[in-house]
Amino acid sequence: MPLLNRLLRYGLVGGAAAAVHIIVLLLLGPWMSLSLANPIAFLAASMAGYLGHALLTFREETGGRQFARRWLLLQYAVNLSVCALLPLLQAPTLVLVFTPTLLNAVIWSRAARFSAKAREHQNGQPPLLHADDLGLAEGVDAAILNLAQSGRLQGASLLVNGPSATAAVEAWRDLADPPPLSLHVCLTEGHGLPDSPDLPTGFGRLLLASLLPWQRQRIAPQLRAVLLQQISRYRQLTGLQHIRLDGHQHIHLVPLVLDAVLDLSRSESITWVRTTRESLPEGLSLRLWWRSLQTGGLIKWLVLQLLSGLAVPRLHRAGLQTNRRFAGVLFSGSMFGTAFRRSWETAYNSIAVDRASQSVVLIHPGLPNAVSGMNQKAFQQSVAFFNSTNRQKEWASAQKL
Repeated sequence: MPLLNRLLRYGLVGGAAAAVHIIVLLLLGPWMSLSLANPIAFLAASMAGYLGHALLTFREETGGRQFARRWLLLQYAVNLSVCALLPLLQAPTLVLVFTPTLLNAVIWSRAARFSAKAREHQNGQPPLLHADDLGLAEGVDAAILNLAQSGRLQGASLLVNGPSATAAVEAWRDLADPPPLSLHVCLTEGHGLPDSPDLPTGFGRLLLASLLPWQRQRIAPQLRAVLLQQISRYRQLTGLQHIRLDGHQHIHLVPLVLDAVLDLSRSESITWVRTTRESLPEGLSLRLWWRSLQTGGLIKWLVLQLLSGLAVPRLHRAGLQTNRRFAGVLFSGSMFGTAFRRSWETAYNSIAVDRASQSVVLIHPGLPNAVSGMNQKAFQQSVAFFNSTNRQKEWASAQKL
């Protein structure tokens, strides 16, 4: 009976979508050619199916929410391609009629399973909220300390060569229950080591150097020296022996840098390294996808997904722990409002895990005029980033958790 009920609902929605297709086609027919009217009518029918199957056919899986919009785009693109290709292959009439129907059933079923999995995550273990760049400037530190004091923040990363690092650590110790601190390895700016003049200072340049054996050999000693200097400084400031580690602009995931981290992990007691395996959030508007594309978030997401995929097996082989999920790359620089909420929901763990494996949601909060007191010459790349009002919006969104 449940299967029959599902089939009846599927048929009802399918019939409604077909009716929408016919009605739109009849309305547009007198005004434009069939070759243009039919794709428009088919888009209207696809939208009807998209809404109907989410809200009616698969309501148990979706909980009455829409599918992620990428499933509508996938269904429309696949159907248009198949309907254009099959006649060229002189496919039989039955194939022409039933192939799109079968493809739609597969696509909407997959969309339903994706929604069900996402809802399981949201009902599981919540992620840890983490802030980067403690020690960069007083306005940044104040926002991070405010979130930690109110209990909304579960961790922060210390930029040991930042101008306010000493004061930030002292304030962190004064918290009633200070969350864990991580070493925020910084190689793209502000490392301030005069005997490493040839060390590339950009993510792209270090990534490129990772692919060139002669560059790896030339840079490795300088890279090791910078890491040891920052590890020593971290211990001097915090008094901690065991080190949790991540990177400014996620530089620690570049293979050349990760090599150095792994080489030092045993001697320097590195126990945990952050990775950025980020699932794409559901329910994002086209405007938010466009924002991610404009700000380079989508490109960063693709690159860091690949680098994290390569890093995780190496970390496990070295006996290092890492987070299971992550959010904060896709909307890096604009983790506020709906983007923050959807990213937070998607980062839930569907199963209970220990703290070291819990999901991490990353933000970069700051107060108004957050760059005041920043060493703007040493941290040129961060000036515009923290001068933006988006830092304040991220801080405000985190306060609403």
